[in-house]
Formats: sequence, C-alpha cells, structure tokens
Amino acid sequence: MIYMDNAATSWPKPNSVYTKVLKTMKKYGANPGRSSHTMAVEAANIILYGREMLCQLFNISDPFRMIFTFNTTDSLNLAIKGILKEGDHVVTTSMEHNSVIRPLMHLADFGIETTIVPADSQGLIDPKDIEKSIKPNTRLIVTTHASNVTGTLLPIEEIGAIARNYGMYYLLDAAQTAGCLAMDLSKLPVDLVAMPGHKGLLGPQGTGVLYIREGIELKQIREGGTGSLSESIYQPDLMPDRYESGTLNTPGIAGLGAGVEYILNYGQEKITKHIANLEKLFINAFSQIEGVRIYGPTNMKQRTGIISINIWDRDSREIVNILSQKYNIATRGSLHCSPLAHDTIGTKEQGTVRFSPGIYTTLDEVKTCIKAVGEISRKIKIRSI
Repeated sequence: MIYMDNAATSWPKPNSVYTKVLKTMKKYGANPGRSSHTMAVEAANIILYGREMLCQLFNISDPFRMIFTFNTTDSLNLAIKGILKEGDHVVTTSMEHNSVIRPLMHLADFGIETTIVPADSQGLIDPKDIEKSIKPNTRLIVTTHASNVTGTLLPIEEIGAIARNYGMYYLLDAAQTAGCLAMDLSKLPVDLVAMPGHKGLLGPQGTGVLYIREGIELKQIREGGTGSLSESIYQPDLMPDRYESGTLNTPGIAGLGAGVEYILNYGQEKITKHIANLEKLFINAFSQIEGVRIYGPTNMKQRTGIISINIWDRDSREIVNILSQKYNIATRGSLHCSPLAHDTIGTKEQGTVRFSPGIYTTLDEVKTCIKAVGEISRKIKIRSI
C-alpha cells in the first residue's frame, strides 16, 4: 500500500521504534517508579530517556517540563482545563481541530467564554484579528500550528508576541508540526505545547506530550497513584508526577524516545526538506489536472505537509474509497474532525481528500498518486458528459 495518511498517524515507523517497544515489553515490563527492583528501575530510566530525547529535539533544559499523556487531545484537555477558570475568556481560530473546540464549548457551561477568530478562505489568520479579540478577562490564546485540513501555517511567533504583550498564556497545538518542523521552545513565545507521539515524532499510538513552560502551574484534571509521596492522600505538587497519575505507557514511551532519537540522528532539517519537496510536487501537479481543486495557501512558505483536494463535485469519501480499492493508496476523506475549518474553506458538505506524505514517502509513490488522481478526474468528466 502507498501510505499517504501520515497526518493521522505516521507509518511505517523506524525499525528502532519497533525494536524498542518489543524489548521494553519483554525485558522491562514493570511499573516505572513503583519499586526499586531492577525491572522497575530500568522502566523508570526508559521514561526519563524519552523526556531527555524530547528536550534535545525542542531545546529544553528541564526534562520534567515534558509531561507524558495519551495523545494530543489528552494534552490539550489538560492544558485548557488546567489553566482556565470561571469568568475567563479564550481566543482561538476557525482552523482548530475539535480537540480544541470541543473542550472550549464544554467549558461554556462553566462560565468560560470563547471568541473564534475567522480565517480567510485559505486558512490564513491575521494576527491583528487575534489582538482585536482580546478582552480584559482574556486569559488564554490557543491555536494550531498548522491546520490538519489545509496544512496552513499560522503566524505563531506574532501571536505569541501578542500574548506576551498582554500578559496572557499561549497554548500551541503542534499535532501536525512536532517532529516535522524545527521548533526551539526556548525561544518561541509559547507557554504550553500539545503534541502527539504517533505522528511526526514517529512513536507508537497512545503517546502524547504536553510541554509546560517553567513558572506555569496547571490544575490537574486527574488524581491518583504516582509512585511518589505514597504516604500522602493528596496529589503531589512536584513535576511531572502532578500530571501523570496512573501507570504510564512505558512500551509506548520507549518507542517514542526511539522515534525522537531517530529524528535527531537523521536530521530534522532533512525531514522537513524531504516532505516540503514532495508537497511542492503534489501542488504543482494537481494544479494542472482539470477538475482538481487544491485548498490552502499557494505560497509554499505558508503551508506544510498536507495537501487537501477535491475532484469535481464528488464526495471526498467516494474518492478515498476509489484510491484505496483500485490504486491501493491510503488517504483520508470527509471532515477530518475540524468542522469549523471546513466551514472556513467552503467544504462542509463535500469534505476534502487529504494526502499527507511522511519521512518514508518516495518520489515514485507521489508520482503514482498524481497519476491516479488524473485518471479518476478524467473518468469522472467523461461520465458526466
């Protein structure tokens, strides 16, 4: 199969990821931090190694600011619900995933107000519109780094500067960029970053990360066993235990650490350049096929890693099925869990067909996808005459 669904989950993983997961399960399948026997200590070392790898990739000095979660959705819920209180106001955008929008809509029942800043038809956001939406009680700005529908990059440095100027927090959803684009979190004006382990970081599913900048305290949204301060009936305040109740996914985190290590050894810039070159080839070729509409910016510097299209007026799910069944190409169709983004670009009814190449995608695979789209478009046109 030609796999073009890396925006959902990267596949395949580096061999070192599979090896590390299996080795951890077979040799160190104990609870980290719960005992002093050899297996438990090694499991704890594996968890720490995963944090240290993340610190190297994102240029962070304190590994305990990297909180392990189940996925980006879990990270976003912890950040959003942990920082907001009754009477607060939030600014977000129309390009957000439901992992941001749904928690905010839920919090409306608890006296928290949200302003959704509309993007233009390409998914672009003007930072001035963010600033205009700020109120005296605005506590948080939360935006995606790159749209999972169009690949549109948001101007996060400008948005972060606005948040700093007004003394509020900035939460970044890096679901589509962590591991795909270089990010120096020691320099970016962001306070909280939610990211998946299973996409650009090349780890297994069931892993996620929340970076919490030093000086920020969140209200935890779950309490329980941490392996620390077991004599107390109260949740510990120390990092990262405060936010990591229960048994961690040690095999998954082992694989995540191996995935990040692979990125560090291979080179972040090489990965970014490889995906950008494939994306450019897709865009240039699709723009020349009659009946194909491309969504998102035409300027390659304003987009990353995702190519969303439609073919004539056909439902995107139909096209995805044809690509899968006839051409053995894996893509994603429909609304991508981002209904507001589809409202913004005018595809709420049709959805879009999303191609998302990854680190192992080849030039020949892209050419095969382009040829398949061209054939489908021509057949649809002939049948409609």
